This record gives sequence, C-alpha cells and structure tokens, in this order.
Amino acid sequence: MSRTFTYNALVLRTRPSGEANREAWLLTAEEGIVKATVFGGPKSSLRAHVAPFHRGQIWIYHDPVRDSRKITDFDVRSWRPGLRELYERTMAADGIAETILTTQGGGGSWEAALALTDRSLDALESADSAVCLRILLQFLWNWADFLGQKPVMETCASCGDKIGFYNEESGFSACPEGADGLLWFSPAEEGFICPACANRQAVYTGRSAGLLPLGKGARRWLAAIETLDPFLMSRYSLDGVSLKQAKAVVTGLLSGILGKRIAAWDEV
Repeated sequence: MSRTFTYNALVLRTRPSGEANREAWLLTAEEGIVKATVFGGPKSSLRAHVAPFHRGQIWIYHDPVRDSRKITDFDVRSWRPGLRELYERTMAADGIAETILTTQGGGGSWEAALALTDRSLDALESADSAVCLRILLQFLWNWADFLGQKPVMETCASCGDKIGFYNEESGFSACPEGADGLLWFSPAEEGFICPACANRQAVYTGRSAGLLPLGKGARRWLAAIETLDPFLMSRYSLDGVSLKQAKAVVTGLLSGILGKRIAAWDEV
C-alpha cells in the first residue's frame, strides 16, 4: 500500500518548526485541510515553493506509525507574487486564509471551496487597494453561504414578514412591499430583522443589542455580488456609508459563525 499521496493544494499558512523545518497548512480538493512538514533549511528549494498562497500539485508521505506527514515535492502552478506587492492585498489574502482555517476548510465540498478561494486570490493579485476590501467581503459573504449560514434578506428572521422601509417622519414601520428598505442584522436572531422588530427590541431591552443597519445601497450590493466573478468587483463600487455597513454586517456575521473575529479583516 502506497504511503505517498498526491493532492491539488493551496498553501494557506506556514510557520517554523524546530531549527530548520516548517509546518504547512493546506487546503486540498481531496481531503480538505491537511497539515504537513517541510524539511530543509532556508536554502531548500522545496521550502521556498511551499509558501502561503502558492497553488499546485503536492506530494505528501504519510508515516502511519507516527501519524506524521512530510511534503516530498510541490509542483507550483500559481505563485501569485502580486499578493505581496500591496499591503491591502496581503491582508485580504490573510483574512481569506484564516477564515478557511478557522472553519476547517468548510467541512464539505473541498473542491468547490478550493475553486472559490482560487478565484478570489487570483482577482486579489492585481486589485488596487480600494477593490481589495470588496473582494474580501464578497468571499466572506459567499463563504457564509458555502457553510449554509448566510441569512436571507427578503424576510424578517424575527416575525417572518417581508422587510420594511424606514419612514423618517413616523419612525420604524413594517411595510411588506419594502423589498429594498432598511433592515438590521441581529446577532441574537442570527439573521436580518425588519425595522419594526428592531424598534421593539430596542424598546423592550433599552438598547440596540448589537444590531447592525443595512441600507438600500449595501443591501443591493450584497445581492448583486453573490454570483459575480471576483475579477469584476472593480465595476461594483458603492458609497462610503454603504461600504461601511456592508463590512460591519458581513464581518459581524462571520464573527458569529467562527466564534471570533479575524484581525486581518480590519487591516484591509
């Protein structure tokens, strides 16, 4: 029985192990997250190849007695040097990698997870600083969907009604036809709630309970980017307020799913 396995893999993270070796965490199409060791000093070509965001075919030897894995070869097919040329690209890529690692590769269709990640990283490699955040938010929004935990924006998670408008004269009001109206992300409900329910929650509790607003611009933007190719994100800009709302909601959603907030999200 062969002890060497071949994977289609993306390097997510590396760190020193001992005096000369390095541990690597990989997202593979065959087994999800795989951890393996790269042996060799700084002059090792294999060590240079096994670096974050490199993608290709990798060979790993598995020792069943020690239950250890050693990388023996790596045919890099995508180097992505552009990710290291701009701070925002690096941080966005780090945010993607840490999100994947924290969710154990998505725990499902690893081939689809790898394809989604590849496309986002490829788009990031040539993105300007302003577009990097949009690509990151698109990935996080779609990753929540990949995990089966992306909330719907059409109905209230509390009362079940269609999301309503915010009326500046009379305050919050439910309005079934307000498909493009204001809504609020509620961590307690793990979804979006209508203005009427948000108002009741604030009245009963005396506080906003961490509710995050999502206006018409941010809402339409999130709906538009769900199936958009990441390379086209530069065409889908939004105003500063809407971008701030979209970031707060998407990262708030993912923070709840992951049980923590990834520091790199806030560096983009």
